[in-house]
Amino acid sequence: MKNFFSKNRKSAIAISALSVLLIASSFSKPKPVAKPATDDLEGTISISGAFALYPITVKWASEFKKLHPKVTFNISAGGAGKGITDALSGLVDIGLASRDIDPSEVKKGAYTVYVTKDAVVPTFNTANPNAAALLAKGVKRAQFLNIFVTGSITNWNQVAGKASVPIHIYTRSDAAGAAETWAKYFSKKQEDLLGVAVYGDPGLAQAVKKDPTAIGFNNLAYLYDLKTRKQVDGVHALPIDVNGNGKIDPDENFYGTIDQLTDAISAGKYPSPPARNLGFLFKGKPKKKELVEFVKYVLTTGQKFVDENGYIALSPAKIQEELKKVD
Repeated sequence: MKNFFSKNRKSAIAISALSVLLIASSFSKPKPVAKPATDDLEGTISISGAFALYPITVKWASEFKKLHPKVTFNISAGGAGKGITDALSGLVDIGLASRDIDPSEVKKGAYTVYVTKDAVVPTFNTANPNAAALLAKGVKRAQFLNIFVTGSITNWNQVAGKASVPIHIYTRSDAAGAAETWAKYFSKKQEDLLGVAVYGDPGLAQAVKKDPTAIGFNNLAYLYDLKTRKQVDGVHALPIDVNGNGKIDPDENFYGTIDQLTDAISAGKYPSPPARNLGFLFKGKPKKKELVEFVKYVLTTGQKFVDENGYIALSPAKIQEELKKVD
């Protein structure tokens, strides 16, 4: 009898120990970790066009790729004319447009989604002998017209200052949104502008920088240092005397930093044109999934990169209007 109870006691102890082990293992066993959702967005997005829109588009593409690494971008600048032609001929998915779209381009299928704003700014060389007078007085719209279009003003002392210095005019050689927008300020076309034709925004900025008697025009991204927020050395904005009273008033003196200028553009203190909307141009409404998602990203999360890169964010109402174009 003693052996019987002894054996059963040992069995009970063994069963209890086994139960403890099973219970312990049920608590210590790690739960399976849920796998992250697979990013099924992939493909290639090709883009070409306006120098004005190129820098921020590169930034948007870089940030979008962090979220969707399987999406590849091919981006090049070459002027708004090239980008629009490339998009309408099917060579690229997006044409970077920095000017109004012509009705003839709409007939060919041009479909534009606006993504940000900026402005074209007249420029001059700070080594100009009349620089101080020019900065104090500014230049009236009629004077710019007579420099760039009619050619009746040929010397800087006809504008401001006493030094007799010939005006050397520089314009764009490529079909450029900046040139078209600057010409539109005078109700003219790019081909109406006088001057030595130079390729590209960077090229035009360099031409003015090298010539103390120069006048030109540039997009904001090529006039300001995005780190210091101040104008680059040598080539500066030539203030517009908006109210035409012969001097730059305090509320017209907004060129010191890129932030001051973009605030002025946003507030409507800077004329439009040459302030303008910038857009993505497609041949017909975009349908490719990766293309639609990129545009939606630019109009939502992507807007947070606009200000720091020297552009102007769209208003909430404008964003909703543009988003409807890709829904």
